[in-house]
Amino acid sequence: MPSLRESATQKTFLQKLFSWYDRSGRHDMPWRHTKDPYAVFVSEFMLQQTTVNAVIPYYERWLKTFPTVFDLARADIHDVLKAWQGLGYYARAKNFHKAAGLVVDDHGGKLPVDPVVVRSLPGFGPYTTGSVLSIAYDARLPIIDANVRRVVMRLLALPGEADTQQDKKVTAFLEKVLPRKGVGDFNQALMDFGAMLCTARKPKCLICPMASVCAAYPHNPEHEQ
Repeated sequence: MPSLRESATQKTFLQKLFSWYDRSGRHDMPWRHTKDPYAVFVSEFMLQQTTVNAVIPYYERWLKTFPTVFDLARADIHDVLKAWQGLGYYARAKNFHKAAGLVVDDHGGKLPVDPVVVRSLPGFGPYTTGSVLSIAYDARLPIIDANVRRVVMRLLALPGEADTQQDKKVTAFLEKVLPRKGVGDFNQALMDFGAMLCTARKPKCLICPMASVCAAYPHNPEHEQ
C-alpha cells in the first residue's frame, strides 16, 4: 500500500479529501460562508465545548446584537453574558469580551495575522488560533481536535488511543501536507471527515475515499457495510 509519507501519495490524499469535502462537507453551517475574522472568531469561541446545532442560533443572534468587534468591545460585560446565556462555560464569554477589547485597543479592530500575537489574546489556545487564522487569513497553520487526531492516527497507523500522546507526529504530518492555498478549507474538511466518515465508532471504511492510502484500513476487520 502506498505510504502517506510519500509526496505523490500526499497529493492524492489532498485531492481525495477536497473532493469528498466538496460533495459531503457540512457547508450548511453559517460560519462556513464568511472569511470575516470577527465572525470566524465568534464561531470558534462558541464551538469550544458546545455542539454545532446548539451554536447556530446563538451565532446568528450574536452577530445581530454585536455585529462588529467594535460593538463587542464597547458592550457592557453584563450584556455580553446575557447574550451568552445558555451556552455555558462563561469564562469563554469573558475571554471573548477581553480579546475583542484588545483587538480594538491594540490593533485598530483588525485581528492580527501573527499567531504569536494572537496566542497572547485571552482564550486563544493553539486550536482556536490555528482555526481562526487558517479560515480567515488562509494562514498555513494546522489544527488538531479529536476528529483530526483520530483521522491522522488511522491514516498513519499510529499506535495507541486517539489522545495527545501522538500529537507531535500528528502535527508533523499535518504541517507536511497542508496545501499552499485553501488551508482553512483543508482544516474544516479534515474535521468533517472525522466527524462524519472516519468516526470513533463504526468508521465507514468500505465507502471511505481514503482506503487506498490509509495504513490502518487493511487491519480493520470490522468495516461497516
